[in-house]
Amino acid sequence: MATPEEAEYESFLEKVRRTVYVDELTPHASKAVVESAFSQFGTVKEVIFLPNYLGPKELPAGVLVEMESEQKAKAVIETVSQFPFMVAGMPRPVRASAARPAMFSDRPKKPGRRIQFRWVDPGDPEFDKAQKVKKVVKKHAAEAAFMIKKQLEDAEELARQQSETVTTHHRKYEIIDKLTHEGVAQDLAGHYNMKCGPPRR
Repeated sequence: MATPEEAEYESFLEKVRRTVYVDELTPHASKAVVESAFSQFGTVKEVIFLPNYLGPKELPAGVLVEMESEQKAKAVIETVSQFPFMVAGMPRPVRASAARPAMFSDRPKKPGRRIQFRWVDPGDPEFDKAQKVKKVVKKHAAEAAFMIKKQLEDAEELARQQSETVTTHHRKYEIIDKLTHEGVAQDLAGHYNMKCGPPRR
């Protein structure tokens, strides 16, 4: 018979299996936008944005999307892997993969797991290895921060262009609607012997 800790962890693993990890998101993708985008695959139970510890705080490292079942989560991953899937109008499609237990900040302790650590003295042979790893991590973090900054700039420029396009189209539709409503379009059509529908009243 499973202990309470084992039962709790198994329940957590079930949640992990029905959760999808999504990255390459734009900072304009809010919780409501993500939920709406993935609801076409089924009921979205929860959306959790993962904090970005290596770059701009406004750009999340990714998002965990919990679906109603493991089958729905697999369907999301299979579809997004085969076809470009855009969120919040980004030209770059998002990526989706199976979530992992380590991604959850509220994960319960794994039964039977023991973590050991020790301090490494400067004279220890392992100290040099640790220093090299630290330098590599810093270099990777700097490169990642540069790429994230570029992605942010691209996202902001895209949002600006989309806003201008929407405004321009709205003005065009207003002009066309006004011309049609006032009968100007019909007069022009008659002058050039073209067919045009009756004005709206």
